[in-house]
Amino acid sequence: MIALQDDEETPLLPRSEQPTAKTPLPWDQLWIMLFLQLSDPLSSQTLAPFIPQLIRDIGVTHGDESQVGHYVGILQSSYFAAHTLTIFHWSQLSDQIGRKPVLLAALLAISVSMFSFGLSKTFLGLVVSRAFCGAFNGSNGVIKSMLIDITDATNMPKAYGYMPVPWMIGTIAGPLIGGSLSRPVEGFPDIFGRSELLKTYPYFLPCFISGVFASVSFLVTYFYLKESIPIRAPLWELIRGFFRLSYPKPPQPSSNVDPGEVNPEEVQSKPLSLRALMTPKVSTVTAVYAVTGLFHIAFSTVLPVFYATPIDLGGLSLDPPRIGTILATAGVANGIFQMVFYARLHDRFGAKVMHVAWLINTLARAYGIGLAVWLFVAVQLALTTNLIMCYSCLALFVKAAAPNRASLGATNGIAQLFVAGARIIGPASTLSIFSYAMQEGHDAWLVYYFLMAIAFLAVGASLLLPRDLSTWEDHQ
Repeated sequence: MIALQDDEETPLLPRSEQPTAKTPLPWDQLWIMLFLQLSDPLSSQTLAPFIPQLIRDIGVTHGDESQVGHYVGILQSSYFAAHTLTIFHWSQLSDQIGRKPVLLAALLAISVSMFSFGLSKTFLGLVVSRAFCGAFNGSNGVIKSMLIDITDATNMPKAYGYMPVPWMIGTIAGPLIGGSLSRPVEGFPDIFGRSELLKTYPYFLPCFISGVFASVSFLVTYFYLKESIPIRAPLWELIRGFFRLSYPKPPQPSSNVDPGEVNPEEVQSKPLSLRALMTPKVSTVTAVYAVTGLFHIAFSTVLPVFYATPIDLGGLSLDPPRIGTILATAGVANGIFQMVFYARLHDRFGAKVMHVAWLINTLARAYGIGLAVWLFVAVQLALTTNLIMCYSCLALFVKAAAPNRASLGATNGIAQLFVAGARIIGPASTLSIFSYAMQEGHDAWLVYYFLMAIAFLAVGASLLLPRDLSTWEDHQ
């Protein structure tokens, strides 16, 4: 008799079954996954250049420039707060009803939230829009699980080498859209000067473009993306599963079939409970993922606020178009570097990236926005490249740590859950410290000390990972 394999230490691909010849990439589905993944970075990066100016315009700070960073941090954290409450559930649900329904829900949420954000005139409306997006956007972890579903040990690293491409495009196009098309009546009076809608809602146009792209991605996913796991359920199962925590049962071997005739390769391992999923390997990679995410989101959210803050308060006094251009240029550099030099660099970043920010403002105070300032801006962004590469590496560690193939979605969900939790803390705490440090009589270096401490913590946590990825699989 062939027993069902549900041991939490079962390797995803036993050594005897590992293919020796390299399998071609499944491009018919991979290109769709890359396309729909673009919606997430495009939406978030579209907002980045103009959020500080938007906070000023809605009047929530009452003219106090030192509070801009504080409110930007709250707004950014609202997305991740809602995301934390639901991301594991969406990932676990994808193991039960399939990946495709969860991705469709995420794309629909991104589209609706972007339209709502562009039409919001109050801080509460902005927070609700971002929280709605965070609550229903489970695409990031599910796409990683889906990529594992359609690849094997021979082509998975190559497939992950392409995953940075949509993020590169999103971090290029998003800031350019948000920076150049915010307040279009002022920027392009000949084209948009007569639009009463854009006069009333000056930040609607970039949000509209991002929302339309998410809608197109929804249609492409609905009509062309194939489900990557055999379990399927109608839409009502998605709704019932999400709100009642009730999932359709996975198919079991037929009782009419002689157990001795069951093919071991066709036996489906069962999804594990949350307690069974928390193995030492999963706990380790989750901790590293969370600290890395904390450092990255803290740096990423403070950067545009630093650029937009007046020089006399510690920033560079840049407008949204310039901020968008800088972030887009950084996106190009990061994407090219990842595609060319992609490798498992889990502990190759440090605190040096934060030392440069204070020096940039010192130069701006002394010499204005000149060549020296732009040179150090370039150096600062270049130092973040290795950090961006860590995510592709960590995704492979998550796959290796998963107890069995049926729990891939849930394992990714655990990692995304803790990353989302870290990203709640990152924006709010870092930007609040940034605002506090700008006030007279306080140490301007305070926020950089805070970020350096997180960076050193991330480096220390990364040392817990094995040097060779195969050791986790070989000892399972």
